[in-house]
Amino acid sequence: MNNLRQEFIAFSVQSGVLRFGEFTTKAGRQSPYFFNAGLFHDGATLARLSQFYAQTLLDSGVAFDMLFGPAYKGITLASATAMALAGKGRNTSFAYNRKEAKDHGEGGTLVGAKLAGKVVIIDDVISAGTSVRESVDLIRAAGAEPCAVLIALDRMERAGKDGQLSPNSAVQEVALQYNIPVISIGNLDDLFGYLNGAGADPQLLQYKDAVAAYRERYGTV
Repeated sequence: MNNLRQEFIAFSVQSGVLRFGEFTTKAGRQSPYFFNAGLFHDGATLARLSQFYAQTLLDSGVAFDMLFGPAYKGITLASATAMALAGKGRNTSFAYNRKEAKDHGEGGTLVGAKLAGKVVIIDDVISAGTSVRESVDLIRAAGAEPCAVLIALDRMERAGKDGQLSPNSAVQEVALQYNIPVISIGNLDDLFGYLNGAGADPQLLQYKDAVAAYRERYGTV
């Protein structure tokens, strides 16, 4: 686990965004951990989070022209990442969508810069891939090219429900369907590495076996 990924997992735990216990996921699974990016809700944590997004994107080597944030969480994440990129000397425009079209003023569903060139979609996680699909359709309809998806955490677990599990994760299915890379700041392997590391909160070690069992049951190869 490189330093950036290790720092991100530790930061998420310390911020209370990455929590351990018993949680029910959108797929109905009982998970020993839960990641809620909506809890990055003050200036200091959002500023630091945007640095992780910006540096991860730059380190990926993906060529891009602008950012797109799907409503709603993606709006804040894309705008904050654009500011962080500017601070690193890469001034980048961004746009986002509304859930419902506006019938007055500028109208339409898109806000911000005109979609053009290579566009990175920024969100928190990928569950069913719905927001990615909608974003890809919007970007292509505008004549631009979706070139990557950038998320905070890749849970690395098989899509579907028990009895109908896909061999791929939701992240892998998005990458295969749209032929674009999905870049994550951290993933389940990083989380497990954190629990096994010397810097982990001793109170969290009780969840290590549960996370390992969950990964064994639902994790991708």
